[in-house]
Amino acid sequence: MKQRRRIYYSEAQRAEIWDRWKRGESQNAIGRSFDRASSSIFTVLAPTGGIRPAPRKRLDISLTLAEQEEISRGIACKQSIRCIAERLNRSPSTISREIQRNGGMRT
Repeated sequence: MKQRRRIYYSEAQRAEIWDRWKRGESQNAIGRSFDRASSSIFTVLAPTGGIRPAPRKRLDISLTLAEQEEISRGIACKQSIRCIAERLNRSPSTISREIQRNGGMRT
């Protein structure tokens, strides 16, 4: 039996699917507009029960890319976690968790 290729939709295509669904179009009609089967539209709509998910937003307390880079530089310079945390005005435990999340300190 031949295996089907997985269908990936871009964010713009997903937004279009949700807009059409909200306007009341059927899955078949939406699928035809994308030249796909209605089952591929179902996989976009079903996980949230047909209700458009809220847009993803990063928390304000999350480390910024600049802070992550600063942690990386601190590790490369063999600085202590407390020294890095003090420079970033963050808790040492926050820095420690970030380091562990990304593979730990290599000696």
